[in-house]
Amino acid sequence: MKALVARGHGDISMLEVADVPTPSKIPAGWVRVKLKAAALNRLDLFTLGGIPGITLDFPHILGADGAGVVNEVGNGVDRATVGKEVLFNPGISCYECEFCDAGEHSLCVRYRLLGEHLAGTLAEYVLVPHVNTASKPESVSWHQAAAFSLVTITSWRMMVTRADVQPDETVLIWGIGGGVSSTCLNIAKLKGAFVIATSSSDEKLNVAKEMGADVVLNHSSLDVSKEVRKITDKRGVDVVIDNVGQTTWEQSLKCLARAGRLVTCGGTTGWQLNTDVRRLFWNQFTIMGSTMGNAAEYREVVRLFGEGKLVPVVDSVVPLEDGVAAFERLESGEQMGKVVVDIS
Repeated sequence: MKALVARGHGDISMLEVADVPTPSKIPAGWVRVKLKAAALNRLDLFTLGGIPGITLDFPHILGADGAGVVNEVGNGVDRATVGKEVLFNPGISCYECEFCDAGEHSLCVRYRLLGEHLAGTLAEYVLVPHVNTASKPESVSWHQAAAFSLVTITSWRMMVTRADVQPDETVLIWGIGGGVSSTCLNIAKLKGAFVIATSSSDEKLNVAKEMGADVVLNHSSLDVSKEVRKITDKRGVDVVIDNVGQTTWEQSLKCLARAGRLVTCGGTTGWQLNTDVRRLFWNQFTIMGSTMGNAAEYREVVRLFGEGKLVPVVDSVVPLEDGVAAFERLESGEQMGKVVVDIS
């Protein structure tokens, strides 16, 4: 089968479209999906560059997100599943440990991700557990379905499960343009929150306004914390969504109201953070990490997807043979939403 693979760790020059073996041994309880489309995440760039503690066999197929048709099934899966149109949760849990038993699948002690730990979706076929699949809503395109899962389940857990955003609360979202930030904006408005969105691109800020952002700030030309204090009459915001990390962390804390909540799912500009602990304890902030989501959260977001309430923003679509160009688009940071790879 054709696949976009990394020949080793490094930059985009390590990527190539190659012929690799089609997965033929399907584990019990798993299915093989013939992919129609896949989508990129910044995680793919991190995996390509090398993540400490994760050892890969090369060539390695990248990509966490995808959607397609079940082509074959392993033992224990009803053969009536063959031919089913699906999308899937790319987070693979063991379903046996104490966290899985408690329904907290993304805390699984053996948690893995497609494209990061396992062969990914930038290929004609991928293997996934049957329990991770969901029926593709008839109302959505293959490109939307491929762009949906990782950013939406991540954003839902951040906004709803962790931050518990309430109507009329004020939420600051850094870096509108990426998939998670754009989806968090969608969810915040769905919950009735007042949203302040930032970007270094006026074009992306205009799109954010069209998506429902109440206030937009260009963080390359404005002091965001000062602007937030003006907007909120010195109070600050109830929730900050920060997946930028090192560059924005101190500003994020300055933007929080007393008893405010900060949720992070990543650090695209760096992992090491400086925190004035006095501000943390005096204002009684809550700082929360968040990773992916559980099976119940995935069912809920797919339901809302089918109702047209959580639809991902697709930036661009390229064919698999031009997959390297998709990575170049992602690396540039110019995208607004998800970069999708068409495999059909």
